[in-house]
Amino acid sequence: MSESGLLVDIRHWFQCYAFDVIGLITYAKRLGFLDQGDDIGGVIGALEEHLGYATLVGIFPSLHQYLFSIKNYLAGSQGSGRAYVLKFTNERIREAQVIPKPVATDESSVAMEDFLTKFLAKHAANADLFTNYHVLAGCTSNMVAGSDTTAISLSAVLYYLLKNPQCLLRLREEVDGLAVQSDPSKFPTFKESQQMPYLQAVIKEALRLHPATGLPLERVVPEGGATISGRFFPEGTIVGINTWVAHRNTHVFGEDAERFCPERWLIDDNDKLSIMNRYYLPFGLGSRTCIGRHVSMLEMSKLIPRLVRDWDFQLDSSLHAKEWRTLNYWFVKPMDFKLGIKRRQLVKDVNSKE
Repeated sequence: MSESGLLVDIRHWFQCYAFDVIGLITYAKRLGFLDQGDDIGGVIGALEEHLGYATLVGIFPSLHQYLFSIKNYLAGSQGSGRAYVLKFTNERIREAQVIPKPVATDESSVAMEDFLTKFLAKHAANADLFTNYHVLAGCTSNMVAGSDTTAISLSAVLYYLLKNPQCLLRLREEVDGLAVQSDPSKFPTFKESQQMPYLQAVIKEALRLHPATGLPLERVVPEGGATISGRFFPEGTIVGINTWVAHRNTHVFGEDAERFCPERWLIDDNDKLSIMNRYYLPFGLGSRTCIGRHVSMLEMSKLIPRLVRDWDFQLDSSLHAKEWRTLNYWFVKPMDFKLGIKRRQLVKDVNSKE
């Protein structure tokens, strides 16, 4: 793609990456999104359609009982939205049952089982407690929740780095510094990424300014009402905190809360850091915390250093003077994040020529 000179829809490729990772984790099988660069089986399209529907009926739930059956009827035999993803997952389950997969091990001989293998083993041990439905629901949840959010977050990290070249330069110096100490041809490991404080600050700041979820996680005030932030809400009131609003609270993040500034997470003021961390909720908080957040952080921590190390990116000229365009159907998805890409000369290559 770099040799073609064409602009690349990088968010699409990030979602292909995230899908292949979640496929490997869930089914021990890469689904082939990166290999083909395409929407395998229409799953990405099905998820987008499902999210659009789920967002609207989530806000107007009374419509769901009327629209759902009509929507699936119009979709035909292939199913619609989540129904299609369920069908896709069922096919992967049947494959696993017909052709059992060998259990792989890593260098330390620690068994690495995919989710499906674990679920099927749990089902075999107690089919009444862990039913076929639980197997299907667990795998489907991985597929539904594991791609869009990571693709959006990866896009946000790269977008803000390109809009703030001084931050990209500092991160690249950190990544190159680690590459000099090791073999720059190898993939950065998760352990190495944890030795890059500026990388972690960049990821954290990008998710502060562009959290993947754009609607509140709503709750219902219980019997007797509740006083929240000094205001009384009667029972039955629907309340929630919008992450985008919370992350731009100038009393917490400073007067420059709208500015991309990874350095705000590298200060020595522990009290200030503690307050910011309390208001930081890109993965939710409490019982609403995303259970897949560690997988997403793993994917970002491994990929971003390699992209920064190996490639130069050029924003489409239309994005230089303005913000990117996004669409909020529960997930706030960038719609026009296209980049020019050029292979970067690695530190090792430079040293060899010297």
